[in-house]
Amino acid sequence: MVGCGSIGQAMLPLLLRHLDIDAEQIRIIAADADGQGIAREYRVAHTVLPLTRENFRRVLKPLLREGDFLLNLSVDVSSRDLIALCRRCGALYLDTCIEPWAGGYRDDSLSASQRSNYALREEVLAIRREQPGGPTAIITLGANPGLASVFVKQALLKLAADNGVHAVAHARHTDWAGLAQRLGIKTIHIAERDTQCTARRKKRGEFVNTWSVDGFIAEGIQPSELGWGTHERHWPGDGARHSFGCDAAIYLDRPGAGTRVRSWTPLEGPYQGFLITHGESISIADHLTLRKDGEVRYRPTVHYAYHPCDDAVLSLHELAGKNWQPQARKRIIRDEVVSGMDELGVLLMGNDRGAYWYGSRLTIERARELAPYNNATSLQVAAGILSGIAWALHNPHAGVVEPDDLDHEAVMRIARPYLGDVVGVYGDWNPLRERERLFGEDIDLGDPWQFKNFRIT
Repeated sequence: MVGCGSIGQAMLPLLLRHLDIDAEQIRIIAADADGQGIAREYRVAHTVLPLTRENFRRVLKPLLREGDFLLNLSVDVSSRDLIALCRRCGALYLDTCIEPWAGGYRDDSLSASQRSNYALREEVLAIRREQPGGPTAIITLGANPGLASVFVKQALLKLAADNGVHAVAHARHTDWAGLAQRLGIKTIHIAERDTQCTARRKKRGEFVNTWSVDGFIAEGIQPSELGWGTHERHWPGDGARHSFGCDAAIYLDRPGAGTRVRSWTPLEGPYQGFLITHGESISIADHLTLRKDGEVRYRPTVHYAYHPCDDAVLSLHELAGKNWQPQARKRIIRDEVVSGMDELGVLLMGNDRGAYWYGSRLTIERARELAPYNNATSLQVAAGILSGIAWALHNPHAGVVEPDDLDHEAVMRIARPYLGDVVGVYGDWNPLRERERLFGEDIDLGDPWQFKNFRIT
């Protein structure tokens, strides 16, 4: 296991609970001493040794033999390079996001397009195009990205059943895209509201979060990215296309932590979230694309709409005010959480029956009952990771794959016991309610699902 931050610590007890392995078979390589206490408790070797472009082969190659598993839960370590190493060693691989080497997100020599998740995904998928098959390497499988792609398929099947539309659960990507088109899906939000809180509020110069602070800041300062739908009529003034790759997504010339959108979850109701770049915004849009004669005929707009815990919102506000320079102190809240939940799901919009949200509602109390060293957020991520490990062990020669490529039912069977209440809820919400009358905003009344109606400018 590379990295032992909040998610690595969340995973350790689950690995020993569910896999037929002993503690001696697990080795942790981490950039700092975080997690050493938990590692000692479980008698797992923990080595503090930051991996770099120069040393990662020398450090990891002696530890990886054919059939071994590299679980990458780090930041600032290149996913592409670790996957290439695993393929040479015959080892399996899984990560929760595609990472560059340290500094890649802030490299001024790279364009915004080159620093995007879109570019990172294209680099890794190039391995699959050039070398099909080989040891399984699952990219971006946590909660989101990861389970979000599974939630979309579950939601599409429920909408199909409610609309009397025939659907096949084990279908090709084009079949899923065709189903989404027949159901009228125009926009998909990964709609998440985290309400976990502590008695000790955020202090000045401190970034507080329920999961990796470094990971959140890194993706927050990347360009805001979204899958771009065929129904869109209004090009964003700061939007740009990439000159390479699948062309399923665009980026905005501003950081995701500085871009807000309107969205909705059943318990929270309407809220304003951050359009943070995430891999699933690109992969879901790509896999739900229909082409005919080389032209794109259908694709939904897909993006994240994230309202983190309240102290994280304050932390982002302070971060932006300091010109995106990280705070000196970082605090991940877990044991000190006193109440709240993570309401994480996908919101499918455009169907005649209304907006449909499908996902996980996990409270802090339930998370603590299910697994130690977790809050609600980390356990949702760990559930996705556990399901991915199980899938890879049963499918060890699948090559490089995304969550969208996996059997969604098999993934849910493993993950669901750790997700609290998994529900699907219809709502009559749309982003236009009362806005023209109350505020005189420039909105598109002809189609509520236009991106310009969601974006807060």
